[in-house]
Amino acid sequence: MAYYEPIIELGEAPLVQKGSTLAEVTDDIAGVTERPAPRGWWIVFGLALMFVGIFTVCVGYLFWRGVGVWGNTSPVFWAWDITNFVWWVGIGHAGTLISAILFIFRQKWRTAINRFAEAMTIFAVICALIFPGIHVGRPWLMYYVFPLPNQMTLWPNFKSPLLWDVFAVGTYFTVSLLFWYVGLIPDLATLRDRSMTKGRQMVYGFFALGWRGSNRHWRNYERAYLILAAISTPLVLSVHSVVSMDFATSVIPGWHTTIFPPYFVAGAIFSGFAMVETVLLIARTVFKLHRVVLMRHLELMNKFILFTSLLVGYAYSMEFFIAWYSGNRYEMAHFLHNRPAGPYWWAWVWMMVPNTLIPQLYWSKKMRTSIPVMFVVSIFVNIGMWFERFVIIVLSLNRDFLPSSWGYYRPTIIDVGTFTGTIGIFFAAFLLFMRWLPMVAMAEVKGTMPQADPHHGHRGKHAPHSEPIAAKGTLATEGAE
Repeated sequence: MAYYEPIIELGEAPLVQKGSTLAEVTDDIAGVTERPAPRGWWIVFGLALMFVGIFTVCVGYLFWRGVGVWGNTSPVFWAWDITNFVWWVGIGHAGTLISAILFIFRQKWRTAINRFAEAMTIFAVICALIFPGIHVGRPWLMYYVFPLPNQMTLWPNFKSPLLWDVFAVGTYFTVSLLFWYVGLIPDLATLRDRSMTKGRQMVYGFFALGWRGSNRHWRNYERAYLILAAISTPLVLSVHSVVSMDFATSVIPGWHTTIFPPYFVAGAIFSGFAMVETVLLIARTVFKLHRVVLMRHLELMNKFILFTSLLVGYAYSMEFFIAWYSGNRYEMAHFLHNRPAGPYWWAWVWMMVPNTLIPQLYWSKKMRTSIPVMFVVSIFVNIGMWFERFVIIVLSLNRDFLPSSWGYYRPTIIDVGTFTGTIGIFFAAFLLFMRWLPMVAMAEVKGTMPQADPHHGHRGKHAPHSEPIAAKGTLATEGAE
């Protein structure tokens, strides 16, 4: 039997469409990888590849000409490169939150969306890591940031916040990849057993690691999954806290603040949930996943978005309050004048409105259960969170201590092409994931269904309840299906 307690309880709202069988859930999810890709998939994949090509051209030109092809100027030496890095790292946060923290707190509704979030984490972190690699100007010397012996007298400065990023993001990516892969193993075995060709059987069988669904396999799987979830949980707080320290340890007005670590973490979860919802709504419609992705799942995600929007709004207000309360003339000039009334006031508006005002629609149940509304809100949140990072970085640099050194940053076509190219990389990878791997965790979803109870249907006609009260070892019963 499994070592943790049941996941089906009396009176709990269903997490799968009523009347569904285990076989129907398997067919809905596994069938996406077995049927030919729909025409819409090919169209979107072609568009994604087009942006990947734009990215390749832009980065090739960057390597040929140097970072001067960007719009970076004095004093704005950091601009879209670091803005995009922080934005992508933030998007990757929802994967660990949904998969690890909600798993530890036994939030069963995560089962329909955790695979999306885990995959999104992997691809978002890959996109994020591109920018530190190309913004250093000499990427062939990137090994300087690692503690490796070399022929130079230059050694890594372990006091540098940029070196913290190397370890924090690298650890986050490694643990997230392991967590994602371990969760895939039972579903890969299902695809292996359903494969009709020798090639598919060999590929899925290789990555399924000989999974047979025995009691021993399930015990080891659940133990490994729980350990990885426990390791991943502190990373939700540590990774974006470390990223925020790139700014908070400086003395630049707008950066030198202790609220940055919790502020960045809340914003990362906020943007991550929005991106998960954007992708999930499209996949739910295109691949007919209405049986396993219910309105209940979407509404709970919208409540998370509303809650984190309030946290982000609180952080914005506290920044203004602390700037005023500190009496520091530079902080006051930055927050009370430069942001709302400076040359980039429009970017500040794009930060405030999508992140603090638009999500307030979700106080209404009608709004948070409307598919068009939640899709539009998720897009606006992603845009607003990008502008938040732009405001933090560019607005803090364009007007520093000396008015004689002020400058206005304008992105170039290479800036724009590089950023949109990473969006193409993200969606190309995500489309391939949806095409060849189960985008919903079949084993976990079926573990929440009444049929997972070994006594389901055998309680007798005089039993007081038609639904099982509890199901011990729910996942373990999957192997006997």
